[in-house]
This record gives sequence, structure tokens and C-alpha cells, in this order.
Amino acid sequence: MTLPMPWSELTALLLFATAMAFTPGPNTTLAAALAANRGLGHAMRFVCAVPVGWGLLLLGTALGLGALLAAAPVLRGAIQAAGLGYMLWLAWKLSRSGALPQAAAAGGGEGFSVGFGQGVLLQFVNVKAWMNALLICAGWVTVADPPWARLALVLPLMMAYGFASNFTYALVGHALRGWLAHGARLLWFNRALAAVLVATAAWMATL
Repeated sequence: MTLPMPWSELTALLLFATAMAFTPGPNTTLAAALAANRGLGHAMRFVCAVPVGWGLLLLGTALGLGALLAAAPVLRGAIQAAGLGYMLWLAWKLSRSGALPQAAAAGGGEGFSVGFGQGVLLQFVNVKAWMNALLICAGWVTVADPPWARLALVLPLMMAYGFASNFTYALVGHALRGWLAHGARLLWFNRALAAVLVATAAWMATL
């Protein structure tokens, strides 16, 4: 089977994807938080939403959304502002959940939760996701003419990385549930993850 790109380029892409997907970010932080607060089953809705949203974002970027974003600074600023605001709201909501038995009742009766649709849409206001999509398209997809064979290889690979990384973080969060059930551990765990979200938002504001 002939690959649409040399093995050297594919290896570089896989290394980049590993660093991109498995370093902490908004998605992985939320996956861990959801599993710790609500269980792995509940977190899987978000875990599955990330690769769907990420795949749609990458496809849209390859089809020209990236060029549109680069040509419209106002649009980029609006996406960035929406993403920062949403992440700060999630951080505030997460910091309010203090005990596993109360997780479903905290925050107005619903508790800390991010559903499938929210997980998909989050990718489109995630500046880190946009930056990675632009880098992948410019470095590995649109360098070929036509680019579709490369896109057909890159797209499922990147979606698989999105699922694997968030599932890994969700497993870690789920494994901690027993330990977090004692005292105020969950409260401080949630506040620590909320601080990670705030720090990520601050970093994204500089991009």
C-alpha cells in the first residue's frame, strides 16, 4: 500500500499529534474533571464529542475556513473572545463542585457537566484547536496537489488521537473517584483543574 506522504513526514505528523493531543489543554482537563465528578460513562459523551468537533474543524480548515480566519482578524477576535469566555465560565462552574454526592446537585441542580453538543462546539471556539488545525493543514495536507488523499489519511488519524488522549485523561479522572470521595479532596481537585482552565485561557489570550 502506497501512502500519500513519505514515512518521514508521517512520523513527524505523529510526533506532533502526540505532543498536541496528550499535553494538558481544555479538552483533556474537562475529560478528567467530568470523569472524576460524574463517572466514566458520563464523561464518554464529551470524550466522543472532541474527535467529532476536531474532525469537523480540521475538515473545514482544509476546505478554506483557515484562510477565511486568517483574512478576517475581527472574526478571529470574536472566536477568541467566545472561547475565553466559555472556558472561564466552565472554570467557575467546575470550582463550585465540592463533593461526589453533591456533584449532581451543585450548580443549580445539574452539577458540572459538558454534553456532546457542547463538546463539539467547544472545538470551534478553542484557539489551540484552530492553531493546530492550521499547522496540520499547512504542513501536511495542502502541501500536496490535490490535497484530498493526504486529508483522507490525516483526518482519521487526528480524530483517533483526539479520542485516545481524552479517553486517557478520563480514565485517570475516573480512577481517582474513590480517593476524591474523602473530605474536601474533590473540591480542591476541581479547583486545581479550574485553575488549569484559567491558565489555558490566559495563554490563549496571548496567541
